[in-house]
Amino acid sequence: MSLRSAVLDAGYRSVLRPALFRSHGGDPELIHESLIALLGGLNPTARSMLRLLSGRPTSPVTVAGVRFPGRVGVAAGLDKDARAVEAWSALGFGFAELGTVTALAQPGNDKPRLYRLRDSRAIINRMGFNNAGAKAMADRLYELGVQRGELTCGIPLGISLGKSKVTSVADAVPDYVASLRMLAPYADYIAINVSSPNTPGLRSLQEGDLLRDLLSSLTREASQITHPLGPVPIFVKIAPDMSDAQLDHLLGVVADNGGRGIIATNTTLGRDGLAAADRVYADQAGGLSGAPLTARALEVVSRITASTTLPVIGVGGIMTPDDAERMIDAGARLIQLYTGFIYSGTGLVAGINALSLGRTT
Repeated sequence: MSLRSAVLDAGYRSVLRPALFRSHGGDPELIHESLIALLGGLNPTARSMLRLLSGRPTSPVTVAGVRFPGRVGVAAGLDKDARAVEAWSALGFGFAELGTVTALAQPGNDKPRLYRLRDSRAIINRMGFNNAGAKAMADRLYELGVQRGELTCGIPLGISLGKSKVTSVADAVPDYVASLRMLAPYADYIAINVSSPNTPGLRSLQEGDLLRDLLSSLTREASQITHPLGPVPIFVKIAPDMSDAQLDHLLGVVADNGGRGIIATNTTLGRDGLAAADRVYADQAGGLSGAPLTARALEVVSRITASTTLPVIGVGGIMTPDDAERMIDAGARLIQLYTGFIYSGTGLVAGINALSLGRTT
């Protein structure tokens, strides 16, 4: 562990995290919203000071034609509406994936819908794609002057697209296409979220003809949007709960229909690995993330990289720099943090950046 990451880790664990976890009566969703609002309200001077403290991304890599200054990024779900988009580079991240955003604004599922499982270093959520909608995000990014390829916010930005809850699975294609049209000018890559467990029917879009129709329609739409860099690359985010046969079939569909990569994995419906004190949450509906997902996410990434040349963004259960290193060693070109960032803060980002993660190509 570098000196910077050790200092940041100690400060977060002993001072900032206890204060955060006690704020707003301990409500994790209100805490999350207040943190995003705080980061979004930082002025340029504050962001510069934060950058000096957190350090800069390291180990640059090019994936799907996009040059990433660092391997560790923000996972979808942390910044659903691009409210903190200017702050992520100041925290040491090498990229950020915004959303998941839907074509239609929606409130998400009923509250409470977010649970912190501290002894397990985990989270269960059933948020249900709560967001202000694709147009609101497009307007926000336009106001900030964001343009694809320009690194306006200092780092590449991915945008995760999901299906609006009121849209049937049969009508999913035009729903996703509408979001793509609005957001492609601002995205360095697009992620297609067909794997959240919290929107009814969504995971069926990972299967066979449904995924083929969705991905081919989106890549065709992307090819019709003129840009000097060519069509925006499209990644598919998958669930960790697929069988080997399902995964192999999905990889073939992605490769054959213009997909540029895989994001593995989303949250799991499994409840293995919970600490005894947290088993009371096992019956809560929603996806589980954090340390209980570490081994399975690594297993899925290893299988993908052994089966295809599609680049992989590894996400799920990355709680320590060692977890990140194992994910890169398994073949992931990039990694993303969500739950690990909640529990370990910027010390984890700095610790990963201190590693020499593969070749800088």
